[in-house]
Amino acid sequence: MAVNKLNFAGESLMRHRLPYGSLVALFFVSGCSSLPTIVPDLAHRAGPPVQLEGARGPLSAGRSQAILDRLENRSPETGIFDHHLAREEAIVGSPLTAGNQVRLLQDGPATYQAMYAAILAARDHVNMETYILDADEVGQRFAEALIAKQREGVQVNLIRDSVGTLGTPAPFFQQMSDSGVQILEFNPVNPLLSRKEWSLNQRDHRKLLIVDGHTAFLGGINISGVYSGGSFRFGSKAKPEAGADPGLAWRDTDLQLQGPVVAEFQKLFLATWEQQKGAPLAEKNYFPQPERKGRELVRAIGSSPDDAFSLIYATLLSAISSAEVSVNITNAYFAPDPQLLDALEGAARRGVSVTLILPSQTDSWLVFHAGRNYYERLLRAGVKIYERRGVILHSKTALIDGVWATVGSTNLDWRSFLHNYELNAVVLGPDFGQQVQAMFDKDLAESDAITLEAWQRRALDLRLKEWFARVWEYWL
Repeated sequence: MAVNKLNFAGESLMRHRLPYGSLVALFFVSGCSSLPTIVPDLAHRAGPPVQLEGARGPLSAGRSQAILDRLENRSPETGIFDHHLAREEAIVGSPLTAGNQVRLLQDGPATYQAMYAAILAARDHVNMETYILDADEVGQRFAEALIAKQREGVQVNLIRDSVGTLGTPAPFFQQMSDSGVQILEFNPVNPLLSRKEWSLNQRDHRKLLIVDGHTAFLGGINISGVYSGGSFRFGSKAKPEAGADPGLAWRDTDLQLQGPVVAEFQKLFLATWEQQKGAPLAEKNYFPQPERKGRELVRAIGSSPDDAFSLIYATLLSAISSAEVSVNITNAYFAPDPQLLDALEGAARRGVSVTLILPSQTDSWLVFHAGRNYYERLLRAGVKIYERRGVILHSKTALIDGVWATVGSTNLDWRSFLHNYELNAVVLGPDFGQQVQAMFDKDLAESDAITLEAWQRRALDLRLKEWFARVWEYWL
């Protein structure tokens, strides 16, 4: 029986430093749960035809198949189009939308610049959902922009996680509320403020910004000064988290999306607001007429603890099980459950090139060493493992067979799969896949390979840390 984890999504507990007594109390209120065996049938078999949705609604079966055939003809030899997409749709339920434009954003400076420009251009509404929102220079800049838009008549709605913003002073949010910004505290730490059944261990780990229903941003980047420097340039001035080496930049990835898929992310934001019993929202044009903006096929996937199983987790397992050429994963917090380990090992043993880029330094000591405990098993199966040097790795991306890519907030640990509200986008096709592969290769060049021979010679103190972390694995 697995006990709920207490690190509250990795990047938070270390920086907010909850008192030890609070941790003990949390242990007793968390209850017990475990990852279920995934219910969807992941066996390779033909499924129903995949129907795409475009700017004017569902496309015909013939048009949908023509688009998929064109992508398959331009892709490396792979069966992912044949036996994966229908199962993914059955698992997730959200449509695969055509006509989207997707921009890959690397690190905080590029992401913040794009987000800030979109906010300044807003004319109807701004919906923001975030785990961490600090009251530092970066946070203040965003707050000022949101307040300015609210005063212009643009409705601003903000969902902020209670634990993720635990260290953010109340006056920071009060100044926004006073201007008319609607702020919803997700699952308040204080049970007296709870608007529904108190469930402290469920956290909103999503990072989402929607502007005017036309543009969406999502990924792993919180609103914090730790992202103020780029990870590929010398001399970054980003502040590290507690426990990390000073001077390290944070390496993260986000997406900027336009097109019909934005409406799917808008539905997820509004559903969270309603589920948390937020105050009635001002009537705005949250679902403008969709417009074709590009050629990318995108699926929005949101997971919550209310689901029978994590939808992102299930579709990732399905994609790995369907892989025929390559599985390239970059992830910040790697503490896999047995099913994910089996999927990675199984892919490697059937000849798929499986490569993981993981942190060499982290803000979550226990998750870091718990994940390293599985290195030997994975290396023996043929999985290639690299550790990104010189940065705090915070990205959560995967690329399967060069044509199935996902970017989002989901870590590869028990907390993300069991207790967090998470958000990912799946982008299908070789064009975007090439961009993700180029980003992966760039990170790979900045990483150190972990070999089985060297790992077996690691020091005793590392082995003891791994043992200790694994004891606490389900609490992480």
